[in-house]
Amino acid sequence: MQANNFLFTSESVSEGHPDKVCDQISDAILDAYLRVDPDSRVGLETLCTRNTIVLAGEVRSTAQLDSEALKEIARRTVRGIGYDFPGFDWRNIDISVLVHNQSPDIARGVDAGNRRSEGAGDQGMMFGYACNETRELMPAPIVLAHQILRNLAAARKSGRIAGLLPDAKSQVTVRYELGKPIGVDTVVVSTHHRADLSQDDVRELVLPVLNDTLRQQWASGAERVLVNPTGRFVVGGPESDTGLTGRKIIVDTYGGAALHGGGAFSGKDPTKVDRSGAYAARHLAKNVVAAGLAERCLIQLAYAIGVPEPVSIYVQAEGGDHVPTERISKAIRENVDLTPRGIIDRLELARPIYLPTATYGHFGRAGDENGSFTWERLDLVDLLRRAI
Repeated sequence: MQANNFLFTSESVSEGHPDKVCDQISDAILDAYLRVDPDSRVGLETLCTRNTIVLAGEVRSTAQLDSEALKEIARRTVRGIGYDFPGFDWRNIDISVLVHNQSPDIARGVDAGNRRSEGAGDQGMMFGYACNETRELMPAPIVLAHQILRNLAAARKSGRIAGLLPDAKSQVTVRYELGKPIGVDTVVVSTHHRADLSQDDVRELVLPVLNDTLRQQWASGAERVLVNPTGRFVVGGPESDTGLTGRKIIVDTYGGAALHGGGAFSGKDPTKVDRSGAYAARHLAKNVVAAGLAERCLIQLAYAIGVPEPVSIYVQAEGGDHVPTERISKAIRENVDLTPRGIIDRLELARPIYLPTATYGHFGRAGDENGSFTWERLDLVDLLRRAI
């Protein structure tokens, strides 16, 4: 990303993509546990394929959700996505539940001592990133890729577009000059559709939504647009492709424009630092950029299982006020509690806020009525400026 002139591409997938179906089910179940017991420990994985869903994982909670309750949550989630036709119909899906109690060894490491001394639920490193390319302080390609699919889904669900089905993918290539995004080079949209629609029919449905989305950001469209380039996408969703929780980690984060620690988010309660640590790192990076301390900021946090404090904090900051990165790192260490409990309390993560995060990215999103996306707040700007 340091070259002056280049093309960069990111992709997104819709809520009906098989992997995203699984992410949504896992997070819907997590929310159900947290709604009753904010201290629930949940690690829930979902697999889906033709007319089949498998739920597996570990749970420790005072919420009493039996297999039938979990199945009902899964069906309700699939129905909301729009799968009510043969091949993956919410009414007739066969659902297997393979959920057991959390390992006592993990529980001992996380719960040792008082709440403030709770350890991380696993080892690992997490990255957060922000840049000043868009008002969301996110890379332009992933913002556009998400927004195209969000707008197509909204048009489909409202009835404004007839004939498109839930599964879809987008890919956006942005042209950069002197390191800054200047316009869209290529957009690819592949969308699931009814059998009676031709490729031209689908293109006529997609283009107005796509062009409106691009003009909102750039006041112009793309140089090249490809819609369903294979010509036909009638068999889609889990009927055509097996889905798994946590298989779209680049879609979930920064579209490949920044590093990723490898851990997935959905289905994990916030004591799992794969999730809460990544949210905290994004929160920090976004506030660094918003404070004018950098034009681009990458932050890594690393944890050891059962240990509260991060074992390392790494900051990479470029542009802006050219503040030395060691000063930014020192300000973070001295002023922000990055223990799992500190993150959970500051970002209010022990709540049923996760289903909305399972589609169209975990970052660059505005808060909603559920109180989701607290990690997008700009509430550390003044603190960081004062400290530095």
